[in-house]
Order: sequence, then C-alpha cells, then structure tokens
Amino acid sequence: MIEFNQFEALSFDCYGTLIDWENGITPVLQQLVNAHGIEMSNQQLLELFAILEPEAQSGEYKTYRQIMREVVQKFGERLGFSPTSTELESLANSIQDWQPFPDTVAALKALKQKYKLVIISNIDDDLFAQTNQHLQIEFDHIITAQQAQSYKPSAHNFQFALNKTGLSSDKLLHVAQSIFHDIATANSLGLTTVWVNRRQGQPGGGATKIAIAQPDLEVADLKSLVDLIFEV
Repeated sequence: MIEFNQFEALSFDCYGTLIDWENGITPVLQQLVNAHGIEMSNQQLLELFAILEPEAQSGEYKTYRQIMREVVQKFGERLGFSPTSTELESLANSIQDWQPFPDTVAALKALKQKYKLVIISNIDDDLFAQTNQHLQIEFDHIITAQQAQSYKPSAHNFQFALNKTGLSSDKLLHVAQSIFHDIATANSLGLTTVWVNRRQGQPGGGATKIAIAQPDLEVADLKSLVDLIFEV
C-alpha cells in the first residue's frame, strides 16, 4: 500500500481523470459524422480519436487547439468528407463545456486540505482556464503542454513539472486515468502512480490509446482515493 503521508503534492491529469472528456467529445463527433451522412457508434468514434490525437501530437509542437483542428480534418480524410471551417473548430470550442466527473470537485476540495495540488495536462493555457472554472479549486501549480512545448507521454512534461514545482519525484504522487499518456511515463521517472480506472467495465480504451504499465495503486474513482487517504 502507498504511504500517503510521504507526499507533499498530488499531480493530476485533467481530461479523462478530472473532466469527463469522452462525454464531451462524443456528441461533437457524432454531430460531425452525422452531418456528412455517416453512422458510427460512440465507441468507434472514440477509438478513431484515440488513434488520431497522438498522431497529431507527434512531431513539432502545435497548440492543442491546432491538434483538435487536425483531428477533425483527419476524421474527414479517413471517412471521406471535407469538414467546414465551423466543424474544424468544433472540438476545441466544445472544451469549455466539458464537465467534471460527479466526484471530482468534492475530491479536490478534500485533498486540498492535505496536499498541494498540481495539474499536468495536454492542453493550452487558455483552454484550461475555461475548464478550471468547472473545477472550483485553486491549484498550486498548473503545468500545460503549451508551457512544456510538448505532449505527454513525453517525459519532458513530467520533468518540466518537477522543475517548476521544485518537488523531488518521491514527494509527488501522480494520479491519472491514462496508462498511455501518464502512468507508463511517470513510472519510468520514479514517480508513484495511481491509476483512476474511469472506464471500468467498458470495452476498449475509449479516447485513450491502449498501453500497458503497472500503477502503484488502482482505484475506480477519485472518491475511492480520498477514502483511502483519509482512511474513511
């Protein structure tokens, strides 16, 4: 079992861990493909997103708004249609409306009593500022891909976060839903990791590319993590 008292701070992936991004992504993509006469299940849409997003993030850094635009463009190329200018912006513009999971806000408020809270997210500064209004908490540090000029799973994002926070790896507990973006890389850097298995019981990897790594702890949701930390 993790010794929770050894940590000074908890770092969180945001989208998929704190924010229910799959329920934000799917209606936008459904509207996109339906407008061009294509029928796909939510699972199929998310599986294609999970391929296209990391492809767009590879290579030279681009803002996440640009990444989302490229993902929509690639949906069109894969499925045989040309997105309109409005459709190209639809995913990025929807981020401001993506909502937290039901347990997120209460969990963050509880954890704030014991730890510094840090965000390490594949996002732009301005887009996270929109999301942060839903989270109702003041984070001690917000680390974005825009600041790091790279995207997780790059180790640079985590090293950048450690440098910016001034924390050593043994004082930071990383909490995330994505094995691919977060857990595997954080493990390799010696961070203790908690996998929040938000998709428990659902097929496939959803919006996240499937990867294999062993977290130090698996929980179903953030409430379960809070209960463990405070021994409820």
